[in-house]
Amino acid sequence: MNVFRLGASRLVPSVTRSVTGSLSRQTGAFSSPSFFSSVATNNQQQSLHELGSVDHSYTSDRIDKVAEPERRAFTYLMLSGVRFAYASTARVLVVKFVSSMSASADVLALASAEFDLGDIDPGKTITVKWRGKPVFIRHRTPAEIAVESSVPMAHLRDQEADDERVHKPEWLVVLGICTHLGCVPISGAGDFNGWFCPCHGSHYDVSGRIRKGPAPLNLEVPPYKFTEDTKILIG
Repeated sequence: MNVFRLGASRLVPSVTRSVTGSLSRQTGAFSSPSFFSSVATNNQQQSLHELGSVDHSYTSDRIDKVAEPERRAFTYLMLSGVRFAYASTARVLVVKFVSSMSASADVLALASAEFDLGDIDPGKTITVKWRGKPVFIRHRTPAEIAVESSVPMAHLRDQEADDERVHKPEWLVVLGICTHLGCVPISGAGDFNGWFCPCHGSHYDVSGRIRKGPAPLNLEVPPYKFTEDTKILIG
């Protein structure tokens, strides 16, 4: 038994030395410069396609602007053509839109109207038509002018002096549309002998000012001017 123990004690160190030497030789071979230089040489000798799949789409699809000037010119031509087409279409649309907003010949003809006042007696009112709306033209008497000029501002809902509503004191021109709901008042009626709206009971005086009832404003004075002593142009 002792003999076996003695043999084992001598055999183990020798085996250990043998394995350690073998490992050190292998490690030295991998870590030496000659090993890495041989690996680099082998890699350099391999071609690109041997290393795996390569995507060549960049090279095949790239446009060389120097080598292909005609393709570049065609691209610029197409872009310029498309932009010109867009600009032309936008211009046509704008022109059509603006022209559609312009007044037609018949509308321009109705924009202004001239009327002769020579046949209207003092104290009388006529109704004419302008732009499809009724217009009251009243030839006022001196007494009516005096009454309307003396009305205090505190008595008026929509405060306007009489002389602010006329160009000539004897002539009053107002739109014949009630300022409450758009009805047409009756001339020569109401509590103030001017106009009366039967729809809701609004009373206007001979200056066309609201004096009683629900209407909030005076009768509107349209734009007009005298072309002669007894002729006016409305509009």
